[in-house]
Amino acid sequence: MGTTDKMIRVIIALIILGLYFTNIITGTIGIVLSAFGIIFLITSLISFCPLYLPFGINTCKKK
Repeated sequence: MGTTDKMIRVIIALIILGLYFTNIITGTIGIVLSAFGIIFLITSLISFCPLYLPFGINTCKKK
């Protein structure tokens, strides 16, 4: 996973989690989006997205 990909994931996750904790998004959709936000944070921290494997996606410039 490339640096740009990681930064985008962290920004999206922080926005989603910020909206959830300020009660702008609530209910089931809030819980689902928060789960996605947490998943985005985890995958950016470990620099690996399991969904990239079956699709052959590689955003890392290094070989």
